[in-house]
Order: sequence, then C-alpha cells, then structure tokens
Amino acid sequence: MTTTTAAESGTWALGGDLPVHRMGFGAMRLTGTAPFHQGVPRDREQSIRVLRRAVELGVDHIDTAAFYFSRTRSANELINAALSPYPDHLVIATKVGPVRNVRGEFAEPTRPDELRGHVEENLRQLGRDHMDLVYLRLMGQDSLAEHFGALAGLREAGLVRHLGISNIQPAHLEEALGIAPVAAVQNPYAIDRRDDETLALCGEHGIAFVPFFAAAKPGREAQGGGEEHAAVLDVARAHGVSATQVRHAWVLGRGDHVLAIAGTGDVGHLEENVAAGALRLTEDEVRRLDAVAG
Repeated sequence: MTTTTAAESGTWALGGDLPVHRMGFGAMRLTGTAPFHQGVPRDREQSIRVLRRAVELGVDHIDTAAFYFSRTRSANELINAALSPYPDHLVIATKVGPVRNVRGEFAEPTRPDELRGHVEENLRQLGRDHMDLVYLRLMGQDSLAEHFGALAGLREAGLVRHLGISNIQPAHLEEALGIAPVAAVQNPYAIDRRDDETLALCGEHGIAFVPFFAAAKPGREAQGGGEEHAAVLDVARAHGVSATQVRHAWVLGRGDHVLAIAGTGDVGHLEENVAAGALRLTEDEVRRLDAVAG
C-alpha cells in the first residue's frame, strides 16, 4: 500500500523564503489526551514516535509553544528529544504572549519587555539559536503595536526569522503590517467556525493563514465535542475517510495560502491527518460543506 506523504498537500513559502508542505503538525496534544492540564498525560515514547513519524511522512512545519505543557510533559522538550539535531528543512513555529499557570489558566498578557524572555525560553527548550517563526498571540488587546514592535526588534537582532500574529481581528493585521512584515496569521477557523475576512486579507497580502481548531467537532474545546454535522459525515462516507480528514481537506481547499497544523498524539491518527492532504473534494461536496452553519 502506498503511503501518503505531506508533499501531496502542496507547498507554501512562509515569508517568501521558507517553503513548507501545507499539511503540518500541531504539538498541543503531544503532552496529554486533552490540551494543557486536562486529560491523561501521554506516554513519552509514544509522543516521540509521533514526531519522528511526522518527519518521515514529509511534515516540515511544526507548530508549538512553551505554554504547551502538562503536569509531566513539555511539547518543546519532546520536540527537542525526538528531532534534534534538526533537519535543515524543518520549520518550527512558536507562540509568545500568554502566560499559563499550573492549573492551565492563562494569566494577564505579557508586557512587551518580557517577550524577549519568552522567545529565549522557547530557544532553550528546543535547543535552537533562532526561531523560524514566532507568533504574537493576542489576549484581547485592542492594539498590538507595542508587543509586535518588541518582536520586530528581536527579528532585527536575529533571534527570529519571521513574525506572525494569532487570535486577531482583521484590523490587527493592518496594524502589524505597518510595523514589520507578517509571514503568517493563526486564527480559529473551521467548517462551522468561519473567519473569511481574515482569510481573504491574508490571501491578498501573500500571508499564510494557519487555522487552529480546524478539525474539532462542534463544541470545539470540550473533550469529545458535540455531534458531527450530517454533511461532513456524508462526504466522509462517500470517500471512505474520517470526518476529521474531510474537515482538513475542506480547510486546505480554502486557498493555496492556507496551512494545516493537524495535532495528535497517536501515530495512526497522524497518518490519517497527513493523508487528508491528498483528499480532493468535488465541487458539489464543497458547496454542501460551505452551507454548514456555524
């Protein structure tokens, strides 16, 4: 049986000079069966196998954060243990801005002068001398100017190659572009959770749009979520694939600038996610999925 690789999802050049396959990997669930402090901690060796298998399957874009940790696991440490020394083509992106306490709760947003420490902590945990891509994740701020300006200074200093922003409104992107180039935007986006204005704005500027919660069922953050939409299940049955694969394929179909960061702590699910990059939906199927209400 032929193994589907991430190359079949196509390629996008982050920031114009970092080519990655459009099917990437999100590290949030490496540490446990549910995000952050919830759920059961993952077996360490299982998480390492997932990361190594991802690279074997051609995944060359890994999304992580220093605040992806559980009581006993750190996503960054797992990435370092599994993949260092890193392949030259591997792009690792991280996020800074929030601080999370031991209960998994986000505290107040970081001050601009603290962001260098956040970037350096990611570098230390990952065992790198620079980050390929660093997102500023907003925590409800009206303006990102001071924080993004501080990250732009770290880019000029060589600690960061490209900058991104996350959890934003369209006006934030225009504000950021007035300060420094933006390589990627990471926002929630799915069949039943649209952000088409930001999606289109990114396309107009040649910026990667990187959805999170793209494959989550209704009730996204809740463990297990809710009932899957009938249209998603019908399309999945027609192709003999999972609903998750249909969701990833639909998202990738929104534009060549859209990247997926499918996350899992299971090798079998990883292989299914990567295979979704090769799934091509018909025009009629896309119309049916487009009609799903949020």
